[in-house]
Amino acid sequence: MRTSRPLRTAALAALPAAALAAVHCAPVVSTFGPLRNRTMPRLSGRGRADHVALTFDDGPDPLSTPFFLRLLDRRGVRATFFLLGSEAHRSPGVAREIAAAGHEIAVHGWRHRPLLLRGPRATYDDFARARDTVADITGTLPTLFRPPYGIMSTAAHVSARRLGLTPVLWTCWGEDWTARATPESVHRTVTADLDGGGTILLHDSDCTSAPGAWRSALGAVPRILDTCAERGYEVGPIRDHGWQLPATRRQERTAANDRLHSSRPSTLV
Repeated sequence: MRTSRPLRTAALAALPAAALAAVHCAPVVSTFGPLRNRTMPRLSGRGRADHVALTFDDGPDPLSTPFFLRLLDRRGVRATFFLLGSEAHRSPGVAREIAAAGHEIAVHGWRHRPLLLRGPRATYDDFARARDTVADITGTLPTLFRPPYGIMSTAAHVSARRLGLTPVLWTCWGEDWTARATPESVHRTVTADLDGGGTILLHDSDCTSAPGAWRSALGAVPRILDTCAERGYEVGPIRDHGWQLPATRRQERTAANDRLHSSRPSTLV
């Protein structure tokens, strides 16, 4: 049976759109942790073998983040906080507290929505708004980005590069966002996949999790730190992970930070 001309025309017209969709979604393969950890060490957050990066997503949250800050301060540990721009805008004082405590400031987008549902322009605008808002509040220009749900798109990679942001996911997580999570389960889940050079994902807010889920992460942090110490791992932010930026990008970021600081009140620096 011969295909009618209208059907052939419609099929041919759909090819470019299908190809664009495939290109847009191709990076979603990095969501599969075991494959990413083996083949994409930089995206997974792999660093030096004697160091573990501790990271938190979804803050700042005035109800929960201060508990994490006090705990980390007692333990003498610094971490990387991937802030949602909308939450930083809502709670700027907490965002400043994170920065003032010496933690690394990074961005998690403006809102916690899947990037696969956004086009290139919307993706860029979301990243830029989050980066600039967080920079204005904390006085520090973020250089690291983590996508909501850990799902990247081609538009996300392009937008991040244009904005001087390096995407970083994780090598292990605590599944601390569920209602059934406990400090014991979070510790067990993290340490099952923990090794030197890894990056841990936890959450200091329940704004996208089960209500009160942050308590399971908070309770697990001391145990995780103890396990890292027993295994001989130093714990800190991603900036201490042994990464080296190309000289030109490092110079560009230093210059951008200098411009930002010179244009902000001293209280933000």
